[in-house]
Amino acid sequence: MVIKISKRKNNHKNNTPKEINSLTKSSLKKNTVKIIDKDYRNSNETNEELTERIKKIVNILSSIFTLRVFEDRDPYRVLIRTILSQRTRDENTDKASATLFTKYKNIEEIANAQIEDIEELVKSAGFYRVKARRIIEVSGLLIDKYDKIVPNNLNELLELPGVGRKTANCVLVYGFQKPAIPVDTHVHRISNLWGIINTKTPEESEEELEKIVPKNLWIDLNDLMVQFGQNICKPGHMQCETCPISNLCCYFSSV
Repeated sequence: MVIKISKRKNNHKNNTPKEINSLTKSSLKKNTVKIIDKDYRNSNETNEELTERIKKIVNILSSIFTLRVFEDRDPYRVLIRTILSQRTRDENTDKASATLFTKYKNIEEIANAQIEDIEELVKSAGFYRVKARRIIEVSGLLIDKYDKIVPNNLNELLELPGVGRKTANCVLVYGFQKPAIPVDTHVHRISNLWGIINTKTPEESEEELEKIVPKNLWIDLNDLMVQFGQNICKPGHMQCETCPISNLCCYFSSV
């Protein structure tokens, strides 16, 4: 579920939300360009064979990894957690989210909080000034426009400040259990390595994955691929020789 970018010294304390998005896209490009410069797809594979390969991959990953539940599937808390997760590691997101919701229990308390207090509570997530401002802004908008209820559809979620497609899809999947495919660096990179798509951007990956992945697998796909990317198919340190799905991976077949 979470965008994974290698941690760097924070020299961008005053970046606006738009600038954080730009930095994230830049890092995504740097992380993936060396890998996604080749089409690993099997030109002889039929659509039916591709679908079966995807099903086999998901079944194997499901037997290895336990699907996680974030923030008790509370849509508002999932939304805030996903905002905090931008350009940071899971452990930093966990700490910031737990600290924030320990002090502030609901949307009204957060919307009315002092921004300096929110900044201090979420500091471990990095870019804390931008994230604190965004959290208060989106909380206020949800109160004023949506009667404190997080929208459960993509278009309305995308209208919220600082919410892009990955964040919106995370809310749908982890907050509402609605079929969607959040695409972070792991999903984008790994799906290209598997040779199930050939894309250059996460946005393209989302569009192509929705075409080929059976819809009943959408909800589980992000979490399984993220855990696979964190533990086995690590950026720069892929454990291909011991990978449980290497026989289903076009990248492995090509090396």
